Amino acid sequence: MPLVTIDPKDTVPIYAQIENAVRAAIATGRLKVGDQLPTVRQMAVDLGVNANTIARVYMDLEHMGVIETRRGIGSFVAASRSEARPAADAAKRLRALILKILSDADGLGFTYDDVMRGLEQYKKKGA
Repeated sequence: MPLVTIDPKDTVPIYAQIENAVRAAIATGRLKVGDQLPTVRQMAVDLGVNANTIARVYMDLEHMGVIETRRGIGSFVAASRSEARPAADAAKRLRALILKILSDADGLGFTYDDVMRGLEQYKKKGA
């Protein structure tokens, strides 16, 4: 199964789809701390997109502390930023995220159970 898939028909820009897919792979454990990402060129070839798009995604992920780039070696999943945050702050941010997800899901006609099933399915299959 590929690390990242994109949908050219999606209204979400390609770079955002790629960034979201990499972050989701990390969140679900498909990518773990220290795992190496494909090179910019390899990911561009695999996805059929311009290498500058992948370079932008990697640069943005690096600025966010999600990945780290080692010159001449590659890009790797960085240590979790949540480990550096106080537990109370992390819990507060997670709660806000959960509320947003549930609110958005409700607005689209999905129930809590739909969201949970979708998350479990995503975790198992990666898509």
